[in-house]
Order: sequence, then structure tokens, then C-alpha cells
Amino acid sequence: MTRLAQVLVVMDMQEGYSDCYEFDELVEKINDRISEYREEGHPIIFIQNVDKGTPEGSKEWKIAKKLDYQSGDMTVQKHHLNAFYRTELNDLLSDNDLEQLEICGVETEYCCNATITMAHGLGYQVEMIPGMTTTEDNEQMTAQETIDFYENIWGNHFLRFI
Repeated sequence: MTRLAQVLVVMDMQEGYSDCYEFDELVEKINDRISEYREEGHPIIFIQNVDKGTPEGSKEWKIAKKLDYQSGDMTVQKHHLNAFYRTELNDLLSDNDLEQLEICGVETEYCCNATITMAHGLGYQVEMIPGMTTTEDNEQMTAQETIDFYENIWGNHFLRFI
């Protein structure tokens, strides 16, 4: 088993992002991590993006069907790329004495990046398994090139790969 942080933060793994690069494969990998966290009694926080593409209550807003989400899991609704911005995430982590975060999910260059850099700036110890985010191709890079690019930045400055 790979080392566990105090909490697993699952970013925006919602139906509206199911067209992202290797989404189903990422769901499987995240489910494996969720299982390890549950076995050890560690909490899991699911972040849900709420915007025009994923309006609250819509099919697109819902947690991915195949993801191991359970009613007792903590959830945070966000209206910004950064999961800490005007949400209860920081209070939730502080109130539960959680200082080590493992982050995974969607979209590498937007929500994952904003949340990882903010978590680092707030003093959290951020960890990640390589290849645990996804995104879509854009005009400049393929999804895989984007993932590689951001992992290089994160690993050298903002998080520790496990």
C-alpha cells in the first residue's frame, strides 16, 4: 500500500467531466485509493464544482456514477477554481486537525492546480500519486502533456509525490 495522507481530497470527479482524458481509468485508480483510505479509517472529502457547465442538482453536477462515494463522506461545493475560495474546506480541515492532504481529480490545470497551490500557501502538506489528475486536450497541449507539465511544476514546488 502506498503511503496515506490524513485525508484524501477528490476534486470535481463529476459526470460533467466524464469526457476528460482517461476519465474511467482515473475513476478506477481513485476508487483504489478510496478503498485504502476507508480501510484505515481516514476521511475523504469530495469537492463538487458548481458553475454553468455543472449547475447544482444537474446530471453533470453529480459525482461520477462509478466513483465510490458514500453518504457519510464529506462534500464541499465550490463556485471557483480554488476549492478553498469562499468554501468551508479550510475550516473543515482545521476543525478535524487535518494537515496532510492527498489530492486527485479533475481538471489538472484549473481546479487541481489552484487548489494545490493554495493548500501549499496555507501551510498544508500536499501529496499526490503521479497520474492522479486528468483534463482535456487544449490548443497548446494534449491532456497528457498538460498533466506532465503541471506535475513537473507541482513536484518541484508545491507537493510531494508518493
